[in-house]
Amino acid sequence: MKRYIIYYGASLILGVTLLTGCDKYLEENPDNRVDLNTTEKAAQLLTNAYSSGGYAFTEWMTDNVTYTNGTTKLPEHVQAYEWNVIFPVSQDTPTNFWETTYDAIAHANEVLAVINDLPGEKAQRDAVKGEALLTRAYGHFMLVNLFAKHYNATTADDDPGIPYPTAPERDFLVQYERLSVQEVYDIVEDDLLAGLKLVDATFYANSGKYHFTRDAALAFASRFYLYKGDWQKCVDYSTQMLGDNPDVFVKDIYGMLKESSNDDDFIRKYTAPTERSNLLMIRQVTNFPVNVGFWPDFNIYEYLFYINPFNSDDDARISSEGYPVYQRGDNGICVNKYEFLFERTSITSNVGTYYTIATAFHGEEVLLNRAEAYAQLNQINPALADLQILARKRYAPNVTLNTTTLRDYYGSSNNQLITLTYALEERQKEFIHEGLRWFDIKRYRYRVQHLLQDGGIITLEADDKRKVLQIPQAAIDVGGLTPNER
Repeated sequence: MKRYIIYYGASLILGVTLLTGCDKYLEENPDNRVDLNTTEKAAQLLTNAYSSGGYAFTEWMTDNVTYTNGTTKLPEHVQAYEWNVIFPVSQDTPTNFWETTYDAIAHANEVLAVINDLPGEKAQRDAVKGEALLTRAYGHFMLVNLFAKHYNATTADDDPGIPYPTAPERDFLVQYERLSVQEVYDIVEDDLLAGLKLVDATFYANSGKYHFTRDAALAFASRFYLYKGDWQKCVDYSTQMLGDNPDVFVKDIYGMLKESSNDDDFIRKYTAPTERSNLLMIRQVTNFPVNVGFWPDFNIYEYLFYINPFNSDDDARISSEGYPVYQRGDNGICVNKYEFLFERTSITSNVGTYYTIATAFHGEEVLLNRAEAYAQLNQINPALADLQILARKRYAPNVTLNTTTLRDYYGSSNNQLITLTYALEERQKEFIHEGLRWFDIKRYRYRVQHLLQDGGIITLEADDKRKVLQIPQAAIDVGGLTPNER
């Protein structure tokens, strides 16, 4: 039986932790090393293959927010809101997401390097290998969609992407090159499909949804092919996940509220791993849900949630009987979608870290992915059927969605355009405060305008280079990575 020692330190290039030393040092087994000699230990190591950094900070760059008076605004909040380079390296920043995600990828690579040689049943090894491939693919996929241009088949071969390490590092400083966006997407697809073949929920039967299950992997495939613009494959993988009864993957918000004793009880139900629509849960260190940064005001909420094709002021995502809603600052509004948690450094300490359990993939997203893909394929009836499922869970059980309703609402007879527009508007509503809106802004080249404190207006144009986040400074200065154009 082979013995593998996994060790960590700090790479200034990617934010991955790697220490090296002489052979004698490497033969030792200090406390911070993992003796990776069983499948169970490999599986345990993969709990660190999910990035602790979130991308909800992208909300501050979207049309979901405006200038909010009376909130705490750190430099990174203002820099994000004004689409400037974000220099701080604290949580809720691009640099933090880069570092924590590459660190997660390093854990996946450590497992992939040894898993085929570990003892035990092949089925267990395959399950662990499948999860490692999926986490590696997911990390790189989110990185390339933040730090590179959105995938465009005509330019992806020339668009700079990100590094894609596929093996553990044993050197202190390793020079990486940025692959093209096409190359990154190709490797992500290979890892994703290979992982999807191997993932096995039975190995993690009692672990909640804190690991990639088959449903979560299919949801990832649904998002991947949507962002790639491969509409038919998006439909195919979405359908595999949703099955014959897709409405079970859409939260019954009104039902949750009736069963909840208070707001805290509701949010625990909303984010529970037992909730069918929550497909993958990840622990993330964040201050995002608290009273910081920028938020929607009433005008934004009115536009989003009180204007709809059904002439209804009853939307479960905002109504008096819907999500708990809180004030942020003097004019900001926040829908509470996070259970805000605090981990103390010790039992008696008042010092610690704020974190939340974020939902990386929702059943609702898969349904909306499929509806959008159907619309892009000009298959209007199945697109409307999917959107009808969501509408009856968010507005009222008796609403009817059809082309006549949408034509009257949008004042257009272009069935494909109005169906696609409605699907994208529902995405914006459904995932507000979660960070997904930023990727839709990139995908569809939306312009965004932000109000400044002095009343001025700044604009992010359709093809604005600032839609691509800047590579972290350390990766540029020390690692030699080419910065993005600004």
